Amino acid sequence: MLRNYLGFIDFSSRTVAFMGTVGMGLPRRVLIASANPLFGKGLQKIFQERWGTQAVVVGLTGSMGETLQAMETLQPDLVIVDYDDRSMNRAEFLSHFVAGDRPMQVMLVSLRGGGSAVVYDRHTLTPSEAEDWLNVPKTIQPAPEPDDWLNVPKTTHTAPQPREIPRRSSMKHFVRLAVMVIVSTILVYLGLERSKILPDAASAQAIPIDGLFKLHYAAIAFLFSLITMFMLYSILVFRRKPGETGEGAHIRGNNRVEMVWTALPVLAVLVVSTIGARNLAEVIRPAQNEMVVNVTAGQWFWSYEYPETGVVSDSLYLPVNKPILLRMTSQDVIHSFWVPEFRVKQDVLPGENLVKELRITPILIGNFKNRCAELCGGAHAYMESPVVVTSQEDFDAWMQNQVQAVMDDPVARGNAISRQNGCAACHSIDGKAGVGPTWKGLYGEQQTLADGSTVTADDAYLHESIVDPQVKVVEGYAANVMPSVYKDSLTEEQIADIIEFIKSVK
Repeated sequence: MLRNYLGFIDFSSRTVAFMGTVGMGLPRRVLIASANPLFGKGLQKIFQERWGTQAVVVGLTGSMGETLQAMETLQPDLVIVDYDDRSMNRAEFLSHFVAGDRPMQVMLVSLRGGGSAVVYDRHTLTPSEAEDWLNVPKTIQPAPEPDDWLNVPKTTHTAPQPREIPRRSSMKHFVRLAVMVIVSTILVYLGLERSKILPDAASAQAIPIDGLFKLHYAAIAFLFSLITMFMLYSILVFRRKPGETGEGAHIRGNNRVEMVWTALPVLAVLVVSTIGARNLAEVIRPAQNEMVVNVTAGQWFWSYEYPETGVVSDSLYLPVNKPILLRMTSQDVIHSFWVPEFRVKQDVLPGENLVKELRITPILIGNFKNRCAELCGGAHAYMESPVVVTSQEDFDAWMQNQVQAVMDDPVARGNAISRQNGCAACHSIDGKAGVGPTWKGLYGEQQTLADGSTVTADDAYLHESIVDPQVKVVEGYAANVMPSVYKDSLTEEQIADIIEFIKSVK
């Protein structure tokens, strides 16, 4: 096929009007421009075989920049351009060609067009020559006669022309696409909103946050529809029909579209950032008559203390429509307080000077769960606790019962202290296996230790296991799991209350 191209490049007398003459006995200087190495190397080899010293290939270029620079530095007489190479901007190339004043010929050759070519000849005419040229009858010049050795059919070739879309027809396509994008955006948005991706909003802080989520739904629906509808419409409407052989219009860029496509994301980021900052201000704004709850996190438990009454619970009880201020700290590593229905989340850090605050106002009565949202160790997945939102009357009744139990009963006090310190996270009271031995029926039983010895679970053993848990490790359980901090964090009275609670678990 490459040899077919040269049927248009004939230096004999039959084509001298088209290709010009080689003056002064110098060889013709040829420049080949194509990003396809096969195209360039093939033409160079054919030139060498066909014309020898009559034509010399002075350069092979693979980009528009290289081609324009070579036209200035190498000063070729003939430039052959790969018409099918989309990386070559033909409009820019021809604009540069027309602006020059040095004699030169250009040939645009198309492999896809079966060897078709478009030729240009740049030379200066005197006024009389220009007048003669204008008086030439308007006819289509046939292609040069082929040489016998090329065996090219005698046909008239025309370069393939891209299909042009009339302006009115183009507007019709944009209107159809706009309707499709709008309809698709509405349907996708409704689908996202009704899919219940988010749980019920159970706090006042969740309302502005959900508004921001809905804005993101709309943006997702629009961008999804914009991309997919353009692709679908293009595939259906602008596909190559049977019998069509032409090429579609090649568009390299549109500065106006690029400017708009850059400005719109910047504007969207600014809008979303502004809304997010406003929502954050609403979430952290202090309210009047806040009820304070001290939250303690540890591996792997949650403990809630109500400082006004001294009540401690492993479940977070809250009255509905009451502003709550949670002051949170950790006993060991970083944890994270997160109730999905409240939408807000706060990391809980170890250290007395790193107490974190989180404000919530429950608006929905029900049972929820506080889940640790920060990987905090082996039992992280099980670090959750109930969150109960009740009416003010039910909350007051629950609080009264808790206060009374703490005042009168050492077993109740031991139960509260054990929950406050996360004992229930490792020791069950119903016989189920856990990280540590179950407390059900433990008191007075024989325990087999890791070294093979046995010990009776009496008061002394339970006291030692609380203050120094690594001395006697029960067989089947790992050592260094239970923390050794309770000898400093618990008083002797509190330890005695915990032992009384363990005795009561039958």
